[in-house]
Amino acid sequence: MTIEEMKKRKEELGYTDEQIAIRSGVSLGIVESLFAGESGLPKYAVLLALEAVLKPGAEQVREPEFHYAADGEGKSFWPRKQGEYTLEDYYALTGNRRAELIDGVLYFLTAPSPKHQVIQNAIWRTIDDYIHKNEGKCFSTTAPCDVQLREEKDEIYEPDIFVVCDRGKIHKKCVIGAPDLVIEILSPSTKRKDMILKLAKYTEAGVREYWIVDPEEKKILVYPPGEEFEVRIYGFEDQVPVSIFDGKCVIDFAEIHKEAAFLYELEEG
Repeated sequence: MTIEEMKKRKEELGYTDEQIAIRSGVSLGIVESLFAGESGLPKYAVLLALEAVLKPGAEQVREPEFHYAADGEGKSFWPRKQGEYTLEDYYALTGNRRAELIDGVLYFLTAPSPKHQVIQNAIWRTIDDYIHKNEGKCFSTTAPCDVQLREEKDEIYEPDIFVVCDRGKIHKKCVIGAPDLVIEILSPSTKRKDMILKLAKYTEAGVREYWIVDPEEKKILVYPPGEEFEVRIYGFEDQVPVSIFDGKCVIDFAEIHKEAAFLYELEEG
């Protein structure tokens, strides 16, 4: 879609700039500048994220957002406006609901698929085994585990897999501070958020290494330490080194693909 087509579609749907920012994962400032004609040609990734929200039929497929809240006793109350939620609201959630709080927006997280879990667990096992054998001070875990990237910001993330090597960041309720390694495994409902919004947030907070694993495309995008704006792309036939461990820990995606093969076969019919 061209920018003019997006503007027309925005008017047809009656979307505000804020709604588009929430659903696309593109920052509100970029959305406002783009539709006001104040910015130049946006990056390709931004165009794809906006098109995914504005193309015909996209209004029927969106990432789950927060619709109601409850106090500590389970009593319902009217929620704030999206973009205004706080840590207090997040910790008031009841009923074992998994959510993330980003820029004042609460996103519910749906249960991951079996394929997602097989891939996640296989990656984590390799990393955790390596840590226990070689880097005992590091802590690794999988979701659900709350991560507050910055103590002064009301934001909570639920990375699929992460490693923290500074145990001073580990607190009773959550991890406070940037992990050394974060790995997100894409699902249809979280793809835009993981590839655009979280990439920016993790980079800004000082996450040393970020991986995006795409089970459908069978690709791994690795943003290694000290190489800003660089990305290395691997396939499910590759062995991928973990840079924070100087490449001594290697994830064998060919083996992981074999382990998950029966799940791919189920999807193919």
